[in-house]
Amino acid sequence: MSTTFLTSWKVRIGLGILAFFCLLAVLGPWAAHSLLGLDPRANDISVIARPPSAEHLLGTNQFGQDVLAQVIAGARGSMYVGLLGAVVGTAMAILVGVSAGYYSGRVDAALNFLTNLFLVMPVLPLILIVAGYLRGTGLTTIALIIGFFGWSGGARTLRAQALSIANRDFVRAMRMLGERGRRLVFAEVLPHLTGLIASMFLHAVIGAVMAEAGLAFLGISDSSAISWGTMIQSAQQQSAVLRGLWWWFVPPGLCIALIGTAAALVNFGVDELANPKLRVARPASVRRTKRPARAGGGA
Repeated sequence: MSTTFLTSWKVRIGLGILAFFCLLAVLGPWAAHSLLGLDPRANDISVIARPPSAEHLLGTNQFGQDVLAQVIAGARGSMYVGLLGAVVGTAMAILVGVSAGYYSGRVDAALNFLTNLFLVMPVLPLILIVAGYLRGTGLTTIALIIGFFGWSGGARTLRAQALSIANRDFVRAMRMLGERGRRLVFAEVLPHLTGLIASMFLHAVIGAVMAEAGLAFLGISDSSAISWGTMIQSAQQQSAVLRGLWWWFVPPGLCIALIGTAAALVNFGVDELANPKLRVARPASVRRTKRPARAGGGA
């Protein structure tokens, strides 16, 4: 399955982009400081608001800070929020959705009520209120808030799929043989939901990255932390658009767009793997199928 998954050009490109940003988040700040001598917090009043040049590849902002150094440092902050928020949201969706679909009865009723409660809640205003009360607590709190309020839609989808799998013959047969419910959930039900969970996780990553950028843009974030969202928010506060300082806000915005594009490409590959109807026959395979037919016709 993994070989088939990696044969798609969409998946390879998407995973390559995601791997690049993950490496940038892990090793980028160290490489920028040790190898390039860049400090995202260093202020140099002699190079305020300078456009890209050989000395500063992405220019400098209004405070004389190197934009490239901030983009590299912001990758760690944004990817951290995206991955942590996605892990929390996906884990809660699996815990609630799969449990509700498998166990049914009162457990399903209680968990389904909880899911519906979170579904009808105005998520964005709640995130704004909670993040506002916890203002200045750091990126970890922002990621936890985003994950905590972003699981209900995925839980509803997983519940429907788990309910279908739980009623299949092989699961019923294993129940009759005395298999424990916990083992059935993790060994039999969850493997059939791998594609859906992977797609949900990728969607949650870009959702968390964009949510953090939105919260930072609205000023509800830790101003001392460096992320792509705080960069865009700082550029907005200093009227970078009106002043023509495009090199200040375009790079972080482009990075967010690339993360979304990469997640979408991998998601397309997951959909093609899970649904054979979406797979497109490659020209090489089409030629191989046509050759025997021509040979038979010639004979």
